[in-house]
Amino acid sequence: MEKWWFNSMVFNRKLEYRCGLSKSMDSFRPIENTRTFDIENPILEIDNDNSFLSESESFFYILKNSSYLNNVSKSDDDHSIYDTNWNNNINSWIESYLHSRIRIDSYILGDSDKYNYNDSYFYSYICGKGRNWSESESSSIITSTNDTNDSDLTRRESSNDLDETQKYKHLWVECENCYGLNYKKFFKSKMNICEHCGYHLKMSSSDRIELSIDSGTWNPMDEDMVSLDPIEFHSEEEPYKDRIDSYQRKIGLTEAVQTGTGQLNGIPVAIGIMDFHFMGGSMGSVVGEKITRLVEYATNQLLPLILVCASGGARMQEGSLSLMQMAKISSALYNYQTSKKLFYVSILTSPTTGGVTASFGMLGDIIIAEPNAYIAFAGKRVIEQTLNKTVPEGSQASEYLFHKGLFDSIVPRNTLKEVLSELFQLHAFFPLTQNEK
Repeated sequence: MEKWWFNSMVFNRKLEYRCGLSKSMDSFRPIENTRTFDIENPILEIDNDNSFLSESESFFYILKNSSYLNNVSKSDDDHSIYDTNWNNNINSWIESYLHSRIRIDSYILGDSDKYNYNDSYFYSYICGKGRNWSESESSSIITSTNDTNDSDLTRRESSNDLDETQKYKHLWVECENCYGLNYKKFFKSKMNICEHCGYHLKMSSSDRIELSIDSGTWNPMDEDMVSLDPIEFHSEEEPYKDRIDSYQRKIGLTEAVQTGTGQLNGIPVAIGIMDFHFMGGSMGSVVGEKITRLVEYATNQLLPLILVCASGGARMQEGSLSLMQMAKISSALYNYQTSKKLFYVSILTSPTTGGVTASFGMLGDIIIAEPNAYIAFAGKRVIEQTLNKTVPEGSQASEYLFHKGLFDSIVPRNTLKEVLSELFQLHAFFPLTQNEK
C-alpha cells in the first residue's frame, strides 16, 4: 500500500514536470514501475504491470479526450491561463482517481474505519463491472466535489450502486472471521468452510445430516411436535406463537432440533442436531422432549448416540419450563451411559452456550469441538455488563478451552465423519453386514 502511494506521488510529480507545471526535477529520483504521461504525445508507459492498465485506463481516457485539452488555446498569451486551468483539472482528476483506489484497497485490507465507503464499490468490482466501474466511480466522486446543487444526482448514483449490490448479494457468503467473500454455489460443497481463512461458518441441521448420515438412511423422529405457549408469554414486539410460526415458515422446520436415526459409514446411530437458525437454537420444552425421546430410543435399541450442539441456551419465552429440560435430558443420559453402558458423543459447534453447555453438551463420553467454536456458559456481553470487567479475547474459543481440558478433541468438519466412524468401531459398534441391511 505504501509503495503504491509513493509510485502515485512520483507519477504526479512527473506529470506536472512534463506538462510544464514544475520547473525542477532535482528532488525527483526515478523508481521502477513508475508511470509517465506526455501531454503533447499522450503515451502511457507501464513496466510489466498489466493490471494497472485495466484498472486505470478509463482515468487516462478522460485525460486524453478531455474537451478542454482539445479546445484550449496554447498560445504564449494564454499560457498562464492554460497552466492554471490545467493544473486545477489535473489535480482534480488525480485526486479523484487516487481516492477511488484508496477506497478499494482499504476494503480489501480490512481498514473499514478509516474511510467511508459502502459495499457497492467492492461488489461492483468483483461482479465483473471492471473498466466501466472505474469511470463511473471517478465521475461519481467528481460530482460530489463540485457543487452542493449536484447532491441529488450523487444520491441517485448511490442508489443505483445499492441496487447493483442487492442484485448480486445472493451470490456470495461473507465470512464472519475474515470478511472474505465465498461463492455460494460452491460454499455448501466446501462444508461451509471459508476458503480464505478456514473458518467454520454455521451450518443448518439439514446440511449436517447430509454431511454425517449416509445417503438414503435418514429416518426422522417426532417431526410433528411443535411448541405452543405454555406460560402465555406476552411481548409488545411479537407474540411468542406468531414468532414460532414465522420461523417455521422461514426455516422449514417445526423446532430448533432434528432427531432421528441413520447410518454413519454403515454404522447405525441415533443423532440429534440443533439448528441455530431457528430462534438461535434455544432449548424449549419441545427441544428437550425430542432429545429425551431420542436418548430413550437409543437406550432401548442399544444404539450409539450423537448430539450436535448449536444453541444460545434455554428459551426465555418458556421460563422455568425450559430450564427443566436440562435435568430431564441429563437424567435420560445417566440411564443411557451408566445403566446400559452405551456410547454418547457430544459435538460442540459455534455457538454452544447457556443451558445446553451446562447439561448434555458436557456429558459426552467423548466431547468434540469444531475449530474456533464459541463455547461458554454466559456470553461475553452478558459477563462484561454484569461484572463490569473485560473478558480476555479468545478465552471462550475452543482452542483455548481445549488446552484447559474442557473437551477431548478439536476435529475439522471435513474429517468429522471418519473420526466418528473410528470412535464407534473402537467402542464395538460396527457397520451392518449385507444381510443385516
